[in-house]
Amino acid sequence: MTAHAPAAPRVVSPRLDAAATTSAYGEHVRAQLALLGEDPDREGLQKTPERVAKAMSFLTRGYGMSLEGVVGDALFQEEHENMVMVRDIELYSLCEHHLLPFFGKAHVAYIPNKRIVGLSKLPRIVDMFARRLQVQERLTEQVAKAIDEVLQPRGVGVVIEAFHMCMMMRGVEKQNSRTITSALRGVFREDGKTRDEFLRLAYSSSR
Repeated sequence: MTAHAPAAPRVVSPRLDAAATTSAYGEHVRAQLALLGEDPDREGLQKTPERVAKAMSFLTRGYGMSLEGVVGDALFQEEHENMVMVRDIELYSLCEHHLLPFFGKAHVAYIPNKRIVGLSKLPRIVDMFARRLQVQERLTEQVAKAIDEVLQPRGVGVVIEAFHMCMMMRGVEKQNSRTITSALRGVFREDGKTRDEFLRLAYSSSR
């Protein structure tokens, strides 16, 4: 039985629009600087609030993206029945617990059911969800669910390997720890040989 993905967090604002919110967001950053004991008016920090607002708009741009917009018309009828895999997809995201980055790579595969998608769309789907405030577990499930919805394939497999700065810069300060999450649907979950092939191909790319 396929496990249900966790519900996506409610998006209060669809996106940080730099033109509309830079000033308001910047004021909050300015207040943070003061709370840290810094002087927001000193030369090196005068433009920091504006820079941070623009950076956050970029880093969370996934809120302004939709699955339909990302995939577009790149769906094609095709009789291919074997695994399609794109691995080592670079990803960068922000952990919602500390707003610190986590980064790594995703390995994404599916087995078509008479329909395929343009290969570049798989990394774009990963980016759409990664460019939001995230936890790695949810991100993995969201990517698998999106591909399942778009293609209705025979199966989907997603593995994400990532380093979390909240574990490296603070807290336990473990520099070489790596978090691995997976989401398996359809034949990837039900058929042991298919699952083993996917995991072997995914982990063979690990460094």
